[in-house]
Amino acid sequence: MKKLTFAVITLLCCLQIQVQAQQKKIFNETPEQTEKRLSWWLHDRFGMFIHWGLYSLPARHEWIKNYERMTDSAYQKYFDNFDPDLYNPREWARMAKAAGMKYAVITTKHHEGFCLFDSKYTDYKATKTAIKKDLIKEWVDAFRAEGLKVGFYYSLIDWHHPDFTIDRVHPQRVSDPKEYERLNKGRDMEKYRTYLYNQVRELMTNYGKIDILWTDFSYPGANGKDHNDWNSLELIKMVRKLQPGIIINDRLDLGEYDDGGDFVTPEQYKVSEWPTRNGKRIHWETCQTFSGSWGYYRDETSWKDNKQLLVLLIESVSKGGNLLLNVGPTSRGLFDTRAQERLQGMGDWMKVNGRSIYGCTEAPAGIQRPDNTLLTYNPDTKRLYVHLLDYPLQRIELPGLKGKVKYAQFLHDGSELKMKETDKGALAIDVPVRKPDVEIPVIELILE
Repeated sequence: MKKLTFAVITLLCCLQIQVQAQQKKIFNETPEQTEKRLSWWLHDRFGMFIHWGLYSLPARHEWIKNYERMTDSAYQKYFDNFDPDLYNPREWARMAKAAGMKYAVITTKHHEGFCLFDSKYTDYKATKTAIKKDLIKEWVDAFRAEGLKVGFYYSLIDWHHPDFTIDRVHPQRVSDPKEYERLNKGRDMEKYRTYLYNQVRELMTNYGKIDILWTDFSYPGANGKDHNDWNSLELIKMVRKLQPGIIINDRLDLGEYDDGGDFVTPEQYKVSEWPTRNGKRIHWETCQTFSGSWGYYRDETSWKDNKQLLVLLIESVSKGGNLLLNVGPTSRGLFDTRAQERLQGMGDWMKVNGRSIYGCTEAPAGIQRPDNTLLTYNPDTKRLYVHLLDYPLQRIELPGLKGKVKYAQFLHDGSELKMKETDKGALAIDVPVRKPDVEIPVIELILE
């Protein structure tokens, strides 16, 4: 009996520890307050990512300094020749809005260390190049003018800063771990952290209200960097103090806290189902590129077509997530023609079908998805959207919806679709033989 009692007490203690671990929080914010803070983002679903920096000159990947093991002196030519004379962020903002995007996130500083903003803590910035402008200030003003929410990406990594220690993802990385101590003699991460904090403070105070902060990234383990290297706990506290309503991603390595990031960021892949933590669904956003790289890559050929991109957006929403779709501008400040074509194609579809994306999420439990379709659902309007990835021949059956639908129509033109209930409890919808002239037709069902 004593052994049994001891086992029970031990089990209860373990469960208590588990619960406490799950409830470990940084901020004193209720779940309701969190949902309110994220409400616009959960509604808007679709945003633009912009990766822009010195790597747009070599135009062969934003990690070129790393991949080609470039030294600062070898990379200097890109700084010396950076002159985006055709930069017009108002055009960028108009294209983002026309594509149906509701918010945008731009790289204020990528891993190369070059700043698009006018930081007083470095000369490695746009205002010291031929353009002589704070490119972020113009960008923020332009995107706000179009009614878009604005977000900043800031790299925790800095391959240019003299105090940032060489590690396993640094351009000057080595194969022998014993060499790192010698290479890092004279480098001081405490000084770099001060630099990091000062720059993030500038971004959070000099540009008005900032809606999103994307920090990137942590890589714990041998010769890596984790939350201790960034002092992430104090960093996120500072950010939230300066921008109380901001939404922050999950790359500060604060996974032990429930609120160490507002959303998870599956990169360059589609999730199989709504992500969970400790059995509970969590907010998520997939960041994706038109092709394989984030920065402008002149010779890249693996570009996704419009249907692939639309499926990516629809499928993300169908699993309760957002899509942040990336553009890599050229060194002269333009979106290349391939990016413009994709944005226009998505915009043509979103103009008439955006209602199946904004404010939508996963379909209610119990509603079955027919083959070759994706379902989204708006819980406020009680409308179910059936996206026809492979257009059916004259008829589509929706299992389990018998007696649950008041009205059916094509979304793109609001034209009625006739419904019939089957003996098997399904709802059969007649569709015209000819596929409508939209990339992916959508049936809108108004539920009872």
